[in-house]
Amino acid sequence: MKAGMKRDKKLITLLNVRRVYSVFFFSLFLILLYITDFRHLKGYETPLLLELDPLVAVAAFFTSFTVYKGLALSLLIIIPTIFFGRFFCSWVCPFGILNQWISHLFNKRRAVDDYKTNAYRDLYRIKYYILAALVVLAIFGALQVGLFDPIALMTRSFTIGIYPAANYIAGGIYIRQPLFIGGLLVSVIFLLIVAGNRFITRFWCRVLCPLGAFMGVLSMASVLRIRRNVDKCTDCQRCLRYCHGGCEPHGQLRYSECHLCMTCVEQCPEGALHYGLSEEASSVHRPIDVNRRRLIETVVGAVVLFPIMRSAVNGANLPQSGLIRPPGSIEEGDFLRRCIKCGQCMRVCPTNVIQPALMEGGLEGLWTPVLQNKIGYCEYNCVLCGHVCPTGAIMPLTVEKKIGKKPDIKPTKIGTAFYDHGRCLPWSMNVDCIVCEEVCPTSPKAIWFKEEELRLRDGTVRKFKRPIVDTQLCVGCGICENKCPVHDKPAIRVTPIGETRSKTNRMILKG
Repeated sequence: MKAGMKRDKKLITLLNVRRVYSVFFFSLFLILLYITDFRHLKGYETPLLLELDPLVAVAAFFTSFTVYKGLALSLLIIIPTIFFGRFFCSWVCPFGILNQWISHLFNKRRAVDDYKTNAYRDLYRIKYYILAALVVLAIFGALQVGLFDPIALMTRSFTIGIYPAANYIAGGIYIRQPLFIGGLLVSVIFLLIVAGNRFITRFWCRVLCPLGAFMGVLSMASVLRIRRNVDKCTDCQRCLRYCHGGCEPHGQLRYSECHLCMTCVEQCPEGALHYGLSEEASSVHRPIDVNRRRLIETVVGAVVLFPIMRSAVNGANLPQSGLIRPPGSIEEGDFLRRCIKCGQCMRVCPTNVIQPALMEGGLEGLWTPVLQNKIGYCEYNCVLCGHVCPTGAIMPLTVEKKIGKKPDIKPTKIGTAFYDHGRCLPWSMNVDCIVCEEVCPTSPKAIWFKEEELRLRDGTVRKFKRPIVDTQLCVGCGICENKCPVHDKPAIRVTPIGETRSKTNRMILKG
């Protein structure tokens, strides 16, 4: 009796620790994303949770054969998982924690319905097929894990959808209300995933999550597991009713699906379940449940998809597509092999100029960061985006390196501005306008005036200052385009021509 009470006390303590950890890591996610802002960013490791993400680290290694800086932190998750099991999903992952809370709050059912809902389904295999497809694409050089990785997905969804909505209602998150292209689509996808918990507990985690599938594969080597003593078990299935992973703890436990939430151990009235080493009366465990034929078909499909993706339009093979990347971005092909579409750079941008790309750069470029100068402009002295990028797609710059303060350092160009003389007020309408020259931040200014005398229709002669861009001084910041008084289609527009990161995307090739 006393031994049972001690066991229950230890278990309750362990469950409380897990609950504290889940609150801590979810709060940490919100706090880190909140301070990813030029007002609050003071050297904090804001991309920490993305750097801890094992799937991001492994996929980025396959595409670039390097492990960028903080991604080595993922070993803090990978190594314990191999020994202790798939703890990440219930203890650390903010999206998994959110799905569990939503399932608990909005999924109140009768006991008989809980048993049916928590029973294992063949549907749960899908996440392994998604993982296989993403890994194959990564090996061939196409990094698409950001579309499905839970932490990248959640960061993108909060940055582009949830935080702007909260700011619209209450304010305080942003200085001014942000606008994001495709924000509604990103938000709807996120809300549909969350709504899936109404029908299947932890819908995302059980059915779609490739990170969970990867954790499940790693956990198959673990020695410490949830064990069921067949002599003590009365097959009441109470453990199944409260199981987070739908891993059938009342039978031959599917350990790759077990989240180590410890709820089954807590709920077992006979003390038949424990976490630890195998005992003489312990039941056997099931291996990963995948259909080999479906797995092979998935791999073949990914292999076929890769050349189709690369032969279609994307940013790497169509430099003239007009995609302007943030300052510090690496060459386009390498950029697509590094960017996980997390939206950290969009969150930190003070002018809202960094936007998620739609299909202008092809499927590979979907939701990658691009500059839209009609919405904002690249602040001349700002280098924040490179300091929050977790994978090195945008390399960190110093202000000196960006603007070229020293004579031996050339400024970082992200593009070049060009005039449309047919829309420019001084050029086509004989109206004085000096806005673009006034706002140009370079020193000396990249925009200068050419004075010309012009005979007007009534015969009078007037002098006009007509603006001209010095392409050698222009860095492509886009403030001229953003502030141009011709609003519908500005008379001066920036293109990526001349960008520092490319040796070929320029007007004049030098030998």
